[in-house]
Amino acid sequence: MNSAIVIAGPTGVGKTKISIDLASELNAEIISSDSAQVYRGLNIGTAKITEEEMQGIKHHLIDIVEPVSKYSVGNFERDVNKILNQNPEKNFLLVGGTGLYLNSVTNGLSILPEADKKTREYLTTLDNQALLELALKYDEEATKEIHPNNRVRLERVVEVFLLTGQKFSELSKKNIKNNNFKFLKIALERDRENLYNRINKRVDIMFTQGLVDEVKKIYEIYGEKLYKLNIIGYNEVIDYINGKISLDEANYRIKLNSRHYAKRQFTWFKADKEYQWFNLDRISEQEIVKSIYTLFNIKAWFNAFYMILLKGRGVYYEKNYIIYYNAFFINIML
Repeated sequence: MNSAIVIAGPTGVGKTKISIDLASELNAEIISSDSAQVYRGLNIGTAKITEEEMQGIKHHLIDIVEPVSKYSVGNFERDVNKILNQNPEKNFLLVGGTGLYLNSVTNGLSILPEADKKTREYLTTLDNQALLELALKYDEEATKEIHPNNRVRLERVVEVFLLTGQKFSELSKKNIKNNNFKFLKIALERDRENLYNRINKRVDIMFTQGLVDEVKKIYEIYGEKLYKLNIIGYNEVIDYINGKISLDEANYRIKLNSRHYAKRQFTWFKADKEYQWFNLDRISEQEIVKSIYTLFNIKAWFNAFYMILLKGRGVYYEKNYIIYYNAFFINIML
């Protein structure tokens, strides 16, 4: 069984530097796991890694589609598994903060139906209140987790029920994993006040680097299709361009929305108990890279041992392997 590493965490925490240093140590390639960095031209506002920052490390799934193209978690899961399954001999790092995307690869993707054009057209005719009432009627559990103004997610809840007769909350838990990799899940964090200060500072740097000009240029090409992507940093500036808010207000909203997003990311990754956490305010980058390197090599050895042990041995050995394997890693981290 092959192994790969996930480097996750909230926006602005410092995933890029850690991933580059670790990839250099492991001679690994990096698969970007960011739902916004797949789009060409969206550079400053997504804090997209530059060629210089890559330091010669091969990166996948950056700048692969135009902003008018729909790129979903299903596309991501398919593309990543293709890379992994075609290159089992290579080391890979999945790096990013889009938890749903990462989960689709590490734990599998739920068997939800693809979007249906006619159903979507019908749902767009409903006002927010009518849509919310339908969503609550068909799947109260899923709807309670969605903001009442988030039409995209509410439409999806209703659409799934109309197409399948089953609840989104139930179907979304039935996952199919399409790779033969085991993943060492690493999550990075910082003390909250420092993380928020880093986010605020990064937004100011984005404006200095020319965020407004970048958005104007792309908005002239794609218009409202860009706005519909709902990417933090772009919608706020578009509102400024259209005279709805001031530039200072756009700056403030980007900072606020980014901090809220970081909080949601933190909650998502904390809910997955397989992640091993490192606090960058308390442990140096060098120490973290060294620890991950060691854990990955030990895990690779255990996986090889696992395959040999199971060959012709049966379920009893598999259960004991898992018990010893988990106990070993728990003791390492204590």
